[in-house]
Amino acid sequence: MKIGYARVSTVEQNHDLQIAALSEEGCEKIFTETASGAKKDRPVLAEALKFARECDTLVVWKLDRLARSLKQLLETIELLEERGVEFSSITEQLDTSTSGGKLVFSIFGSIAEFERNLIAERTRAGLAQAKAKGRVGGRPKSLTDDAVRAAEGLLKTCTVKETAERLGVSVSTLRRHVPREAFETRIAI
Repeated sequence: MKIGYARVSTVEQNHDLQIAALSEEGCEKIFTETASGAKKDRPVLAEALKFARECDTLVVWKLDRLARSLKQLLETIELLEERGVEFSSITEQLDTSTSGGKLVFSIFGSIAEFERNLIAERTRAGLAQAKAKGRVGGRPKSLTDDAVRAAEGLLKTCTVKETAERLGVSVSTLRRHVPREAFETRIAI
């Protein structure tokens, strides 16, 4: 029996393309999951692996749908082999029932991991370059240094809630940015 496994990373994506390819490949049962491939704990994949019996074939549309790291891929394939379950990837035309397929599988897994490492290196290099130019990534501060000083002054005469409202931020944002001492010196109202 051919068992399909389709995975997308976010709820904005859909499984339609993968399901169509898996159905065309002859999969009698298809498991679908929405989860990052980097996550080790994927309940639907675990269910699909548990469902597969000896002589079955687990089929994916593309290799990266099964795992994101070479280690994870090899562990999953090893688990399948121990149970007598074959593996097939439609896009890469990969089939572990043959020795050539097993070799190609290892090569594709290595290339996929290499590609992810290159992307990570480029991202780190880009962030370092931006930082060197004085640009800081991430979300802008909710309160500027001037707003923090204003909050410290307001807290001497206003409640925490009033101060937050005047600055247009939540109480938790105010507490996160303003030094604790400013809250301790405020008057009791």
